[in-house]
Amino acid sequence: MNIGLIGSGAIGRYLLEKINKEKHQALAIKCVLVRNREKYQHLEAEYGVTLHTDREAFLASDIDMVVEAANVETVRALLPEVIQKKDTMLISVGALVDEALLEETGRLAEAHGHKLHLPSGAIGGLDLIQNAKALGNLEQVELITRKPAHSLTEEVLTEEKTVFSGKAYEAIEKFPKNMNVSIILSLAGLGIRDTDVRLIADPGIDKNIHQIKLSGGFGEAELTIKNDPLPENPKTSALAALCIIGTLERLEENIKYGN
Repeated sequence: MNIGLIGSGAIGRYLLEKINKEKHQALAIKCVLVRNREKYQHLEAEYGVTLHTDREAFLASDIDMVVEAANVETVRALLPEVIQKKDTMLISVGALVDEALLEETGRLAEAHGHKLHLPSGAIGGLDLIQNAKALGNLEQVELITRKPAHSLTEEVLTEEKTVFSGKAYEAIEKFPKNMNVSIILSLAGLGIRDTDVRLIADPGIDKNIHQIKLSGGFGEAELTIKNDPLPENPKTSALAALCIIGTLERLEENIKYGN
């Protein structure tokens, strides 16, 4: 699969390292869309990619899939155009708290025969949630996220403190860099207005910990994920980067598990 990459931050560089430099058997990043060619010129020689500053040229290149690893603002600006031309994978799913953007993207994807892929990021269990949701059997979903206190507040804490409690759409508005997981969880389940979220600043931990609780006509389930940080960027969970490659690999497989 030939990939066009948008974004060259920590996750973008991770993908270039693992896919191109380590010569992945099934995946190859062919080009990267950037704003400043001079700043990122070294990527061409280092990873064998072509840099583009023009969106039309980027989308017209020999790529099968666009992978966005930039930020919410980039998604808002580019997604409607990109989904008309290519299958697309989003990392900055927080942009989809904008229900109008989500609706427009779905409409354009259907009209142009393309797919929007939303990896699970730093959490898991989305297949369980979607299965429980079948025939209306999912009634309640709660996400409790604990993060190291210093990453959420400048206040010196000696014990854990809840810094947010409410619905998913409010969480992403107040903590846009910390709560992408609440959006992907909501989209797979009950939606951003019916998914409960609690964000806790904890001075006693050095990992991001996500606890998912769900219940309904199927029974009850609970899942806890403790994420190590990505070495290249401690603010990003390693699992968030791994899930992109894992999702891309599964798209190429003939046998599908879980979904």
